[in-house]
Amino acid sequence: MAQDSWPSPDHNDRGVTDVEYEQLSARFSDDGVYGDPTDDPVVTAGTGLSVNVRSGVYASVRGHVWTSGASTVNLTVAANVSGSTRFDRVILRLDRSTWNVTAVIKQGTPGADVPALTKDMGSTGVYEIPLATVSITASATTVGVAGKELYVGTRVRPCTSISLPDPTAPGELAWEVGEDRLLLWTGTLWKVVYSYSGIVSCNATLSAWTITTDSVLEERNGSVHLRLGSFQRAGALAGADESRLPVLIPAAYRHPSRDQYALAYCSGVEVARMIISSAASDRAGQVWLTNHPALASGDFVLPGSGVSWVVS
Repeated sequence: MAQDSWPSPDHNDRGVTDVEYEQLSARFSDDGVYGDPTDDPVVTAGTGLSVNVRSGVYASVRGHVWTSGASTVNLTVAANVSGSTRFDRVILRLDRSTWNVTAVIKQGTPGADVPALTKDMGSTGVYEIPLATVSITASATTVGVAGKELYVGTRVRPCTSISLPDPTAPGELAWEVGEDRLLLWTGTLWKVVYSYSGIVSCNATLSAWTITTDSVLEERNGSVHLRLGSFQRAGALAGADESRLPVLIPAAYRHPSRDQYALAYCSGVEVARMIISSAASDRAGQVWLTNHPALASGDFVLPGSGVSWVVS
């Protein structure tokens, strides 16, 4: 088969069939209702054995736009004469025999689960997306409705840290190129969904201490996980004196406003306390040994296994 593309003057004089239109447009918009879960339910219980589909709703099914129109759409639910509860679906169905999308009831089987959706992907058959689940108890004269709307949502936009997109709706995603971060717009601010720093060294050279084990951190999804190394004292340190340890947290990984605290063992099995200073501190990113016994030259400070905090 020769290569082809459409629409094009060389393809049927720019004419496209319904099958070709679906192939062209199905990925222009994801399947689903236009909106989000804060909107009023699309489907509610109607009078007796019926449901109402709210007016003014728009949706897309395989690139085909559907609207409920200016008036409420009422759909009749079949009676349940069995002795078991039946679950039906309210769905939007693209029927390729007519190429129309309509809201219909997909009837279930008493005593069984909700009927499965049909998603034929060829050029024939039907394609269905959910709007609601309807429960009909035995001999019921009314129905229960649970909203199961599938929403179109938003796509992931590439950006940089200085070119974040202007968001249009909650749930919009952005991939920050270079920083390798996935961001989510909550409706009021961008939040980090995924990020990973790799292993970051936090060593800092100080004459009063020798580093015997490296200090490293990893940032994952807005949380920093620090493993402090071990340190050997180069000279005596009085118990009443503070001492800065040979560690510096890089600016991007400091807590914006809260200092963190960690414990350590010192030579002689003595306990000590350390402060990891926040970005708001005049010691931003530094780690200080504050409460400790007197240390002699050659004594060790051995911090605990790890400290964590959030940065976004």
